[in-house]
Amino acid sequence: MSQSAVKASGVSDAPDAGRWKALVFIALAQLMVVLDATIVNIALPSAQQDLGISDGNRQWVVTAYALAFGGLLLFGGRIADLWGRKRTFVTGLAGFAVASALGGAATNEAMMFGSRALQGVFGALLAPAALSLLAVMFTDAKERAKAFGIYGAIAGGGGAVGLILGGFLTEYLNWRWTFFVNIPFAVIAAAGAYLVIREPKGSRNRSPLDIPGVVLSTLGLVALVYGFTRAESNGWSDATTVGMFVGAAVLLLSFVFVEARVKAPLLPLRVITERNRGGIYLSLGLAVIAMFGLFLFLTYYLQVVKGYTPVKTGFAFLPMIAGMITGSTQIGARLMTRVAPRLLMGPGFLVAAAGMLFLTQLEINTSYAGVLLPGMLLLGLGMGTAFMPAMSMATMGVEPRDAGVASAMVNTSQQVGGAIGTALLNTIAASATTSYIADHMGGASSRSQQQLVQLQGQVQGYTSAIWFAVGILVVAAAIALTFVNAGRPGGPAVSGSGAGDVAEDELPIPVVAH
Repeated sequence: MSQSAVKASGVSDAPDAGRWKALVFIALAQLMVVLDATIVNIALPSAQQDLGISDGNRQWVVTAYALAFGGLLLFGGRIADLWGRKRTFVTGLAGFAVASALGGAATNEAMMFGSRALQGVFGALLAPAALSLLAVMFTDAKERAKAFGIYGAIAGGGGAVGLILGGFLTEYLNWRWTFFVNIPFAVIAAAGAYLVIREPKGSRNRSPLDIPGVVLSTLGLVALVYGFTRAESNGWSDATTVGMFVGAAVLLLSFVFVEARVKAPLLPLRVITERNRGGIYLSLGLAVIAMFGLFLFLTYYLQVVKGYTPVKTGFAFLPMIAGMITGSTQIGARLMTRVAPRLLMGPGFLVAAAGMLFLTQLEINTSYAGVLLPGMLLLGLGMGTAFMPAMSMATMGVEPRDAGVASAMVNTSQQVGGAIGTALLNTIAASATTSYIADHMGGASSRSQQQLVQLQGQVQGYTSAIWFAVGILVVAAAIALTFVNAGRPGGPAVSGSGAGDVAEDELPIPVVAH
């Protein structure tokens, strides 16, 4: 597709003058969404006690959000393409603020679960709209690298920041503020976005909505996320768990069948079958599986085994945040216009795996400075370096009309990866803990010895699961190095890379060959 063709299509090739101001508000919205994913976990015990939520039902505070968010992401991405990304973005922010206010004001479990589901619905509008706005506003290779470096650092480090903020709010105010804190974020981001974002003309996809695709993808993703969530609490052999996985497979295969045949598909298969994007979605999802599980284990290790307060736990994660920000903005953003993306993603995932290797050495009396600090620094550096080009490449080379749905696929791979990681690694950890306690409890005669065995069993569970996460990151690195074969932005493309065969600096806006 030539420059003249792009101009003829009505898409302006002049960069938006307010794009850097817009980035501030887009990044603020992304920070709010990522913070919310971890901030509520810290507050969950307090909220459970206040609202009288049973142990069996407490998972729904997390699950209600995950189901709505994960299930509706593709729909949200398509709405952004159809309705306009700026309008979808502002609507998502407004709805998220209202849902957060309801959550903070919740008086019973039903109100809490409903507000979390509503947050997920509006988050599914907001997240793909934010990423696709970046994709269509930043078209220069170097500027795009900087913008996605900032976005990638927030996407990677925001979760750990949520642990710190959640600790402060829960410890010094109360759990309700972990919801109310979203409101000023949303109001500032929405007001700023309304005033400064200028979406490029001609970048919408006004094709009619693919209703069968919406129904099949939403039900399929909900069944998949719920299957993994249920496996965590009820086991992998539970009849409902197995039924959910079978149902998800049938629904998602039916979705692919429908998408290949309808005139205006919800998810054009060209978005995911392009070699580079397919490799990025897969490797990113695997990396998130490893990372989400680790967040959970380290939080429990620091609070339950080491006896840290919520605030101290949050601060203990600071090296990981620093590593992510450094990897994303200093390594990823600076090198992305100089080397091929796979040469950042592959080594990045391997450095993160090396950090995980440090953490497999955890014991009850492990030194923070000797093991946890270097492990978290390496993990953050590696993830930040890999995430930055992954975020950018996932939307590079798509037609503007597909930017929303391509962005939704990034979020979908992360959301489904997070659900899988939490359930899968938790199950591995629980099994290893049970086995260790069964083998060693017989030799514990006093109560203090029994408590020691239980703590050792927990640590054994965490390290067993972390070993598994190391393997997942190595596989993610192999996929990135094998599948992602695009050349560096602005440089000659790697032969045979399909849509990447045109150097990006020749294009006024990213396009994909048909």
